[in-house]
Amino acid sequence: MDKCLESFRCHWYWRLSSAATCDSSRFGVCFSQEFRGFRCLRGHTGTRENRDQEVRCVKMNLLLEALPSELPSGTIRFSSKVVSIEESGYLKLVHLADGTILKAKVLVGCDGVNSVVAKWLGFKKPVFSERSVVRGCANFKSSHGFEPITMQHFGNGVRSGAAPCDDKSVYWFFGWSPSIQEKELEKNPAQLKKYILSKLGKVQDEVTAVIENTELDALISSPVRYRHPWELLWGNISKGGGCVVGDALHPMTPDISQGGCAALEDGVVLARCLGEALLKNRRQEIRDEDEERKEECKRIEMRLKKYASERKWRSIDLIITSYVFHLIQEIDGKIMSFLRNKFFSPILPRLLLKKADFDCGKLRSP
Repeated sequence: MDKCLESFRCHWYWRLSSAATCDSSRFGVCFSQEFRGFRCLRGHTGTRENRDQEVRCVKMNLLLEALPSELPSGTIRFSSKVVSIEESGYLKLVHLADGTILKAKVLVGCDGVNSVVAKWLGFKKPVFSERSVVRGCANFKSSHGFEPITMQHFGNGVRSGAAPCDDKSVYWFFGWSPSIQEKELEKNPAQLKKYILSKLGKVQDEVTAVIENTELDALISSPVRYRHPWELLWGNISKGGGCVVGDALHPMTPDISQGGCAALEDGVVLARCLGEALLKNRRQEIRDEDEERKEECKRIEMRLKKYASERKWRSIDLIITSYVFHLIQEIDGKIMSFLRNKFFSPILPRLLLKKADFDCGKLRSP
């Protein structure tokens, strides 16, 4: 996979300082340059929204390198696929594909849209939205000259956009509802790229140039899935000493670019809640071991319920908002086109930035 595409999944990030509790120089490189605005266009015309707000892209590969560096060596076990989960008293028995059984006091499922932990909690599989998204990244030998803003184009049943990763690379995406015949294009990157260029419409020449300069091995096409919001309303985000975070909790359409950010928010809130349970144990006098273990498990269960309560409505809000964005921007027709061009175009950039402007709080020091 192209390194630029691997690095930038183009998730809007809230305040960079919100969860900064570790070495700021190490974590600072995980985020792109700050964007100064958002431009929403239909053809060459549209609106630009400028906000006094910190907005960045997440460099996923650097973030994944920085986070483990804060953990003791050997904490992370790689290439381990979970196949089933069972309960044994206050512990969770996690069965891996290689036959290994792990005993866990706390089980946090961050295993994506096909989460085994989410299934254990009673959630259904995320549903397909009948849409696909192609992502790519173009690398230039010299400066591409793009302003530090993100651009989105919509109309004719498609939505596309581009955002500079750094001075020499630009991330872009293209979303549409493919027919059965068009789904076959995913097997042929050259034909897929040609099809995308034919469907862009009257976009800026710079955007067309970005896609034309993208190498075929830097294209990734995937179907879009999301969780019905009412599942979070009535379902169990946590149970006993287990819970879910990230795409295992709130898979959503990519229309507001908040999936990765919401996962980071989940991590901050979860760490804060668990810390309250585990640190309280250290400060108390050691009593009967069995009694202390029971009380600790009860504290963990209560704090995970607190985490679930804090994240439920934020997750529901993002899932619904992203899906409404999809309906407004990609569905065509005379009435929808009129409403979108006359009323929605000035509102959409403002609303997108507003959803990114969320403060999940800070981690408390021990």
